[in-house]
Amino acid sequence: MKVTRPMLAVAGACAVLTLAGCTSGTEQRATVPVTATGSLEHLAAEVKCTPNIQIDADEIRQAVCRDAGGAKGTQGAKGGVAGKFILATFATDRGQREWINGAKDYGGHYLVGRKWVAVGETGTVTALRRTLGGDIEEGTDHSAHSGH
Repeated sequence: MKVTRPMLAVAGACAVLTLAGCTSGTEQRATVPVTATGSLEHLAAEVKCTPNIQIDADEIRQAVCRDAGGAKGTQGAKGGVAGKFILATFATDRGQREWINGAKDYGGHYLVGRKWVAVGETGTVTALRRTLGGDIEEGTDHSAHSGH
């Protein structure tokens, strides 16, 4: 079989895509752990935060955490995440998504896991992600409208 230029181009493109896919996937998995699950207290314990419960209802449990001591990242007084963040757990996926969609209108940074969310400054959310896993979502940026 004679190898032609188009065949070489296709083979080269496949090799590049395969290598790019392997490296970026490996790097991503190395920095972000499997997304944590559990109760509000369990998630708070993962980042060494004693949660100050604000809402304790069947549909949502919400707490304020300050200066957690366990997440790897920006160092706070206890050796963990610097700053304050909100941690909330939800009874259903739908309830969580409705809460996030409504909250995003107010801006902010959201670390989203299965039936839980952490809300805080960029550095805090990024540091929490190194311990809890999850996906980062951004709220609406209203800075362009600040001239009103």
